[in-house]
Amino acid sequence: MQTAVAAQRAGSIAEAKRLYALVLSIDPSNAAACGNLGIIAAQQGDLANAERLMRQEIGLRPNNAASHHNLGTVLQQQGRMVDAADAHRQAVLLNPNYAQAQLALGNALKAQHMLDGAMQAYQAALAIKPDYPEAHNNIGVVLQMQGRLGEAASAFSTAAATPVYAEASFNLGVVLHQMGDLDAAEAAYRTAIARQPEIAVAHNNLGTVLKDQDRLDAAVTAFEQAIALKPDYAEAIYNHATVLQQQGKLEDALAAYGRALALRPDHLDAINNAGIVLQELGRHRDAIELYRRVVGPSPAAAMRAHADLYNNLGTALLAEEQPAEARAAFELALACRRDFPEAAYNLGNALRELGDLQAAIAAWRGALALRPDHADAFSQLVHHRALVCAWDDREAEQAQLVEMVRSGVRVPPFYLFATPASAADQLRCAEQWIRPLGPPQGARFGHGVRNARERIRLGYLSGDFFEHATARLMAELFESHDRGRFEVYAYSYGADDGSPMRARLVQAFDRFVDIAALSHRDAAGRIHDDKIDILIDLKGYTHRARPAIAACRPAPVQVSYLGFPATMGADFIDYVLVDRFVVPEKLQAFFTERLVHLPECYQANDRKREVASGRTARSDWGLPERGLVFCCFNNSYKLSPCLFDIWMRLLKAAPGSVLWLLGANAVVEANLRVEAGRRDIDPSRLMFAPVVPTRAHLERHRHADLFLDTTPCNAHTTASDALWCGVPVLTCCSETFAGRVAGSLLRAIGIPELVTHSLQEYERTALALIGGPDRLRALRQQIERNRDVKPLFDLPKLTEAIEAAYQRMWQRWLVGEKPVAFAIENV
Repeated sequence: MQTAVAAQRAGSIAEAKRLYALVLSIDPSNAAACGNLGIIAAQQGDLANAERLMRQEIGLRPNNAASHHNLGTVLQQQGRMVDAADAHRQAVLLNPNYAQAQLALGNALKAQHMLDGAMQAYQAALAIKPDYPEAHNNIGVVLQMQGRLGEAASAFSTAAATPVYAEASFNLGVVLHQMGDLDAAEAAYRTAIARQPEIAVAHNNLGTVLKDQDRLDAAVTAFEQAIALKPDYAEAIYNHATVLQQQGKLEDALAAYGRALALRPDHLDAINNAGIVLQELGRHRDAIELYRRVVGPSPAAAMRAHADLYNNLGTALLAEEQPAEARAAFELALACRRDFPEAAYNLGNALRELGDLQAAIAAWRGALALRPDHADAFSQLVHHRALVCAWDDREAEQAQLVEMVRSGVRVPPFYLFATPASAADQLRCAEQWIRPLGPPQGARFGHGVRNARERIRLGYLSGDFFEHATARLMAELFESHDRGRFEVYAYSYGADDGSPMRARLVQAFDRFVDIAALSHRDAAGRIHDDKIDILIDLKGYTHRARPAIAACRPAPVQVSYLGFPATMGADFIDYVLVDRFVVPEKLQAFFTERLVHLPECYQANDRKREVASGRTARSDWGLPERGLVFCCFNNSYKLSPCLFDIWMRLLKAAPGSVLWLLGANAVVEANLRVEAGRRDIDPSRLMFAPVVPTRAHLERHRHADLFLDTTPCNAHTTASDALWCGVPVLTCCSETFAGRVAGSLLRAIGIPELVTHSLQEYERTALALIGGPDRLRALRQQIERNRDVKPLFDLPKLTEAIEAAYQRMWQRWLVGEKPVAFAIENV
């Protein structure tokens, strides 16, 4: 027997097992041999045999406390906590000073969530052995489970005073992290790691603390150490991915999420975040595929507990222009979690795309009810209430929107154009908007020394290369570029609508590249690989813009033009093409781009726009045969109560006259008719023009006598259309780019007298014009004469000026000079 014990102590388990078995074969009543064989069986994982041998031992010596304790330990290993607790109680009953049995009894009770009993057992163990670190540690665990975090931290600290006890230091770190004491939690985890460096979970938890401290590089190191110790540690890989995502290393983050999902395919947070990264990369279709793979055939059952996935699926569908499917996803998200403001907000966006503005506004109100500080929902609400001409609280809402920008809140820059926002407000708004959208500096493309080529390679970047206002202005410019000096590429990320305009645009470029399916980075990579010299962004921050492409700096020189009448506030846009009227030199301080002043008017105007040949009558459009027709075909969000007041007074001053507006939707029409009635104007004097093909729209302009412009956001393409068709445009300039465009157009066509600078002057001028109908006829004739001789529609001259600007930009870059403001004089 002594030889067997010696072999067991020496670690010769097989020899000890053979000798104990030999003893039992000689003396079946040898209790010690049974017990020791039971211990060896437990060590080797043979728990059923261990239990049998230990019960055999207890049968031989029932009053041995250690035998009952050992049985209890084996029963705990089997998960039979009730039986284990009984065994440990028997050990304590036989030996009241048996501290280890008290500790084990506490563990069995804790596993059954009998926390008061567990606490009593641990305290009994400490009464026997006051310096028992495991008991202090386990008391801390119970206190933590009870939510008594401060007391738990004290217990863990006492246990951690034992220099080799890493577990207590680890647990102390956990509870300190829960309490928000990040510095102390970090210290505790580092102590645990110093005591036992191979504990992967300690490195992982240290990483989470460092992440919460915003020490991202250190967090990455901690997670990488955890993964090195345990390569299949899915949670550490996931945490590593979240930090990479936070650092803007999106491709690396996506790869890490993929590794986490390979280990744990059901890791919903990893799926959710991977989908978000795919969307941030512009890979919306891949995100949809990922989410749908998780949703499966029974989405409600599969995802009831994870509304975020439905919400993110919806945002990806919305980005892919599938609003009906997106709406269904957002509604499922809200069914899973009623108090989900983001889903309510996104539902509003889907309803907007479906054209149901009343329901969209209700959804955004719902988001704000759930989260009153939801800036995105408030921004959409303000803009779209303006769009449907719901004017109650309009001034207060717009003032609040501008104040949000001034206080550092992100607001879509486009939504400031029809508000009283200053150029300084617009700059701040743009800078705040672009900040999280651009890649980290290291992810941008570099541009080394490049030899001058015979032709400068231009790249026009837009999502509007189809039947769209921007295309209607720009098409001839693309066609007119001097191919002896320029190669002209298009990079399109918008829809192919199959229109004649799309076909014309495809033919207008030397190369037309559809990048709609590419991620932002891959799209930028394509532009970079094509060795584009100057990239011209035509979208800015308008609807469905993708500024993240230009943010990768795919071209050495990058320019903003036409689509966005304000600064982009971005360090990756070098120049903006303007004229001295729309953006005077004094406004340079409010543009991060360098101002490039073109002569006369900055706006391109296609002279090939076709007017329908068939001549319609007024009655074809529901207009009266006699009386003045005031028109404004601007988007309805540009209308305002103060302008509408003036327009209604003009109707009163001109009996039989009507106001002809764009028929956006039934809600707008109903609201404006109500507003007319409030001003004592017969609502039937408001006429609404349905949306028709461009050729027909241009033809119907001949029935209008005076185009009444809006402020502080002017007509742009709509003013150009009116002037092309001979309709006088009366405008009122504001102080910002968007509010000075019509003034630039009028000056360029030689009618500066229709440019006013206050609402009072605007109204006086309008009254003077309608006081003598001959004046309006004379203006129409003057516009028709000037159309072919004045600069506004002199597209070849504008093209030369823009090309001169491009050449100057490129020459500066070739010699290593930074962008500067400059002007192109008459060419």
